[in-house]
Amino acid sequence: MDEAGLLRACRVLGHAGAEKQGSDVVCAAVSVLTRTIVRVLSGRKDITIRGNIPEQGEFSLETDYTPEGREFLAAAGAFLIEGLLSVQAEFPKNCKVTIERRN
Repeated sequence: MDEAGLLRACRVLGHAGAEKQGSDVVCAAVSVLTRTIVRVLSGRKDITIRGNIPEQGEFSLETDYTPEGREFLAAAGAFLIEGLLSVQAEFPKNCKVTIERRN
């Protein structure tokens, strides 16, 4: 998050470990949230995303935006964070969310 509270970067690491691979609801929930944010943001002309999946279980995303994309990025970031925090609240042993604010 930047100083304005906008999503500027996101990193997801590891598999949740709540169930065996392929049957893990925590991993599935986090995967759906992160894939959705990529699809939603990549369709915008006023938001640029850069993503990386170096290996299975790792994902990173960085964003840039024009003034026109600010409001949409704020809403999309809030949706992603709320979704991830919801997964963490339900499965605290399997999902840890850390939010860093950067200038």
